[in-house]
Amino acid sequence: MAHSTRKTAGKKTARRTATRDSMDIDGYVAQRGRAEMVKRVREKINQLGVTYIYYQFISVTGRIVGKGVPADHWENIARRGFQLVYGSTANLFLNRHGQYIGYGPEAAELVGIPDPETFCQLPWDKRVARVFCVCFRNREERVNPGGFLTSDCRGNLKRIHADFQRKHKLHLRAGTEPEMMWLKRGEDGKPAGGFSKPYCYHIDQFESLRPVSMQVVEYARFMGLDMVQGDHEDAPGQLELNWMFDEVLRNADRLSTYRQICAEVAREHNLIACFMSKPFMGVSASGCHHNISLWRGGTDKVNKLGHKTLPGMAGNFTYMSGGANTFMPDTADAQKPGKTGLMAIGGIMAHLGALTAIGCSTVNSYRRLWDTGFWAPVFADWGYQNRTTGMRVSAPGRFEYRAVDSAVNPYLMGAGILKAFDDGLARKLDPGEPEERNIYQAMEAGKQVKKLPMSLGEALDRLEKDEVIRAALPEEMFKVFMEYKRDEWEKFMATVTQWDVDTYLDCLP
Repeated sequence: MAHSTRKTAGKKTARRTATRDSMDIDGYVAQRGRAEMVKRVREKINQLGVTYIYYQFISVTGRIVGKGVPADHWENIARRGFQLVYGSTANLFLNRHGQYIGYGPEAAELVGIPDPETFCQLPWDKRVARVFCVCFRNREERVNPGGFLTSDCRGNLKRIHADFQRKHKLHLRAGTEPEMMWLKRGEDGKPAGGFSKPYCYHIDQFESLRPVSMQVVEYARFMGLDMVQGDHEDAPGQLELNWMFDEVLRNADRLSTYRQICAEVAREHNLIACFMSKPFMGVSASGCHHNISLWRGGTDKVNKLGHKTLPGMAGNFTYMSGGANTFMPDTADAQKPGKTGLMAIGGIMAHLGALTAIGCSTVNSYRRLWDTGFWAPVFADWGYQNRTTGMRVSAPGRFEYRAVDSAVNPYLMGAGILKAFDDGLARKLDPGEPEERNIYQAMEAGKQVKKLPMSLGEALDRLEKDEVIRAALPEEMFKVFMEYKRDEWEKFMATVTQWDVDTYLDCLP
């Protein structure tokens, strides 16, 4: 009997060992070439004199969260990771009932494992560097120990894109247009209006923000963003500064980096870097159009951006170059996308309602859609150079996805676009003919066009019913996102605003 017990115990031990040996976290740390990359980061730390590192990942709303650790501990963190409560993926915020969103205080702690290729020195304090991380379940969890944490939006995008590449032999490249506003800071620390006048493309207004924009560009180039153009938009203090498009994950990392840079520049100039979509009515809101295309092949090339010695790993300065753009026209029509592109558009059109919950993810997002006359996309249609539709062919081989604003989480958006593209390609969806008329004129002529969801609550309902786009937020990610955003909508609906008082205070008798 005792012998039998020992055999059973041995089997249990073997099962536990097999489980631990197959942990996602162990496989990630043991990836081919990673150990050498970790050593090269140490060389870079010593070369640059870095003494402190921000280990950062992205929350459900796109915030940068994580920990700061002295650089002496780099090798240990690279191997074992750092721990932080699961609820940090939901900003560790409380819902309207006073409960933590997503995870309670009894939940375990996640493990963040750094991606060495993203290590980069900060230009405003060169003692400090940052590195992006992928999150895992704790190694001691009873269920799926050391597994990928599905509420990690950055890790999800890496895996979803890899699956898409294996299935279709194509990869997604993206370029984002991050409009945002520079606001004056009042004596009370609150916004005191936009810094400049709302004159679109006026160099004089662009010049008024030159000390700010040039510092952003300088910091951005230091951290690997190949800046290509910029302009003053048509709201007070509104700028758009663009960098070169790239593979979808690297572009999302650069958008997060850009926001971090803007926040620092705002501190230095006593301004507010505002990524809220609509702080003012009567002028344009801030969008974040995504220019997207599917490619076959190509090679990574390092652009040193004038650096003699890179202030970080080469991955920050690497851009995908060459290859075949499958969205390019393949018929005599020089405007019409090729077959792959049309099917991809078909996927977007089929799921535009659910995608709106990701691209327009705040209550404030819908002020942009309701304040008509300011070029915001309201209708679920597509066309050529047609800014009244939700998606347009902005140039041969490139689609501009327009139902997305400045507060977007680019990791969730990238994953959602990939899932819509996957469905379009798998089912060979036909988007119909492009709309070349102003969509309002087309509707007056009798065209039946569906509207996008016009509130966060409606958009969340559309997302909940769409299994394809829900797959872009796998398992715990969907739970956390819906709980966070439903609570945001309910808080708004339960709040008395100044509009309520102005409209109803004297309504009777």
